[in-house]
This record gives sequence, structure tokens and C-alpha cells, in this order.
Amino acid sequence: MRDLDNSPGGQETADIPPSTDLAGMRADYGGAPFGSGEDVDLDETWLAGGWEPLLRHWIEQATAVGVAEPNAMVLATVSLADGTPRPVARTVLCKGLSPEGVTFYTNYDSAKGGQLAAVPFAAVTFVWPALGRQVHVRGAIERVAAETTAVYWRSRPRDSQLGAWASHQSKPIGSRAEMDRLMAETVARFDTVDEIPVPPHWGGFLLRPDEVEFWQGRRGRLHNRIRVLIDKDEMTVQRLQP
Repeated sequence: MRDLDNSPGGQETADIPPSTDLAGMRADYGGAPFGSGEDVDLDETWLAGGWEPLLRHWIEQATAVGVAEPNAMVLATVSLADGTPRPVARTVLCKGLSPEGVTFYTNYDSAKGGQLAAVPFAAVTFVWPALGRQVHVRGAIERVAAETTAVYWRSRPRDSQLGAWASHQSKPIGSRAEMDRLMAETVARFDTVDEIPVPPHWGGFLLRPDEVEFWQGRRGRLHNRIRVLIDKDEMTVQRLQP
């Protein structure tokens, strides 16, 4: 039998049971989310103070129950590489949350950086299956101020700073060995530098939402969905059918 070195975990694809019933896989939500101590239906009144306090509270609860990377979010952008709009999604980390919006950081020359420059709109989704919750945030994108990026940059581990300099994010490379060589050269370059500067091609994006949807799983697929529409200083709260 072939040894598939590139298969997940070094295992052969033949190890996956052919009888796995993907169509039959489902979770029936309801009751108190694991570790949350709550068994209350999501209600429009929860948004009385705005969307940001509730999102922050849900991230804090996900942190409290031990969810891995509770600030992880799926970022969707639009690619125009071949002239046809195509959605592109990947997971990034939320590194800032305020009434203004959601902040994340990346290489501006990366695929997502180029896509956001061409089409400055995006959507992010936070997912916490253990809590039976999701939050979708959609709206316009803008770069954060260089001063904001600098403050966050100083909080990053040195290895992460070096990685941002070494990697030409999203560009092809011949091998892992070549990537390791670039990293080694970068380490040597900054060996005598105490405070590594922010790369000119690296920084933050702020997603200013015009729509935020809170999702809470319930039995029989009758989930709770509350949508917040934001128009300048006005906020409209709506319940959506599941």
C-alpha cells in the first residue's frame, strides 16, 4: 500500500472509514451551552447597548470555557484576479474590537491585502461550536493608522515580527527549506536590533460593520438569529427566521 507522505498526520487516505456518513452528521443544539451556565434564548434586548458589548461578552465566554483561539474568525474577501468576482475565505485572528469595528493585521501585499485594496468590503464570521454560537460581521474595510499598527506590533513576539519580515506572504516558494533559509537570513539581519521596526508592507485593517448578525443554535434547527443594521449612528435590530 502506498505511503502518502502528504496526507494529514502522515496517515493514508485509506485509513478514513469509507462508511463515514457525512450527510448524517449533525448536532442538535439547545439547552445550556457547554460551560456557559446559560439556557436563555437570544433576545433583541441583548443588543440594547449595541453590537460590540455582546460580541465581546461572547468572546470572553468562549475564552472562559477553554475554546482554542476564541478570537479566530473566518475572513471573506472578493478576488478579481481573473476579472470575475470570486469569494475567498481564510481564518485570521481578531486583534481589536471597539464600537468602530473589528481589527486584524496582515501583510498588505498578501492575497487578502490586494483583494481588500481592490474591493474594500469584507465579512468575518466567529464560530464557537462548543457554545452553539456564531457572529457574522459585514461592512467596509479601511487601513488603521500607522500609530495603531505600531502599538500592536510592539506586543507581538519577536519570532512573529521576524516572520513578518521574512515571508512574502501568498507568493509561491520552492520548498520549506527555502523558507527556512529566508527566515535564517532575517534573524541574522536583525540580530543586533533590539526593537524590530514595522515592515512597510504590514499593518492593520478595520472592518466597519453595517451589518452584524448573532446566531444561537436551537433544537430542530429553529435557531435564534438577531441582525443589527447600522447606518451611521442609527441601529436597527431585527429577528430573522432560521
